[in-house]
Amino acid sequence: MNDEQIRSLLEKQRTFFRTGATLPVSFRVGQLKKLYAVVRKHEDEICGALTADLGKSRYEGFMCEVGMVLSEISYMLGNVGRFAKRKTVRTPLAQFASRSFRQPVPYGNTLIMSPWNYPFLLTMGPLVDALAAGNTAIVKPSAYSGATCGIVEKLVAEAFPPEYVAVVTGGRAENAALLEQKFDLIFFTGSQAVGKEVLRRAAEHLTPAILELGGKSPCIVDATADLKLAAKRIVFGKYLNCGQTCVAPDHVLCERSVKDAFVAAVIEEIKVQYGENPLANKDYGKIINRKHFDRLLGLIDEKKVVAGGNADPDACRIAPTVMDDVTETDAVMGEEIFGPILPVLTFDRFDALVDDLKNKDKPLALYVFSGDRERIGRVTTELSYGGGCINDVVIHLATSEMGFGGVGESGMGAYHGKTGFDAFTHYKSVVDKKTWLDLPMRYQPYRSGLYEKLLRFFLK
Repeated sequence: MNDEQIRSLLEKQRTFFRTGATLPVSFRVGQLKKLYAVVRKHEDEICGALTADLGKSRYEGFMCEVGMVLSEISYMLGNVGRFAKRKTVRTPLAQFASRSFRQPVPYGNTLIMSPWNYPFLLTMGPLVDALAAGNTAIVKPSAYSGATCGIVEKLVAEAFPPEYVAVVTGGRAENAALLEQKFDLIFFTGSQAVGKEVLRRAAEHLTPAILELGGKSPCIVDATADLKLAAKRIVFGKYLNCGQTCVAPDHVLCERSVKDAFVAAVIEEIKVQYGENPLANKDYGKIINRKHFDRLLGLIDEKKVVAGGNADPDACRIAPTVMDDVTETDAVMGEEIFGPILPVLTFDRFDALVDDLKNKDKPLALYVFSGDRERIGRVTTELSYGGGCINDVVIHLATSEMGFGGVGESGMGAYHGKTGFDAFTHYKSVVDKKTWLDLPMRYQPYRSGLYEKLLRFFLK
């Protein structure tokens, strides 16, 4: 689409929203049911597109993308009626006689910009929340995941008229054209660099933005951890989607006394989960494109590789790789990895580790494997991060009962479930003042004596 077509599309959505058609809960429920039906209908095509883009098996495609979208729709269908009701709140005595309430209303016309690593989930998940809250939406999937982008466009066109929900495809030119427009809310998932540009452009229109970014999410393993179980779960979370997961453990911070045993357990677990030759495993994915493939190879220091490190350039596949004796000065620690490379660093003093993490950028996720409740308590209360797990990884985002989002450098705002409904909703504060009584203390001329005593009684 060119600039004029995008402006025209947005204007049509503005006109449609102003009719009030999206406000009734019955309308929202009907649209969510339509979306659920088309996702189920095209499940095989969606999974096929995910295989084409990222090498995901059908099993993984359903587990990590399609199934989670269906689950979010089901959650909203069961709860949107309750979420959309006005909420009565306590009224101060000074406002007698009146009733106060918070009225949830949709922001209006929203823009959802999604990434390539989970191209179906991270496009449709926010869309579900936006529609449940009563908004219209223009969806802009990543051009890198072309097959999934195509199926998203097909599903949306089948389920909704473009004045309600529309997909804009393309690359940087289309992204720039969209950000020129004034939306009522922008929802962006992607890199910190692009997130900064989105926020800059949103600020020109004073448009609120939700940013789901990333960062180097650490995973702490201390001497009290169940090392075999820790290795099993870390290998799952790190190499899922070939490491291209925003909440994957970026690197491990392992207590020195158990580091060798932990690394051995990880190497063994890679063999258990992916086989002796992971590049021959048909269920192991691939890197999205050659650009990112080459970037990842540049982060691997062959002298520090203790597992993996081999690659198939023709298929853009890199075997699950473990690097030992890594330090903060290594290239792999200079940026978010976003690939199947696991650096292992060591620490000696837990107190010093916590102090060091306090001075780093706030990550999207943080994980701790430990049996020491005091240490776990310090991680959960003293450190700032978007979310995480105790003795597991990644799974904290797989629920509609908790919000998912970043903090600081890893993003702002959150979504999923009720938190997702709230993200796309403005809560108007309204006082319904009765007319049969009008207390006189607030009006001029101000009087001392009884009026002042009443004023002080109400506002004590």
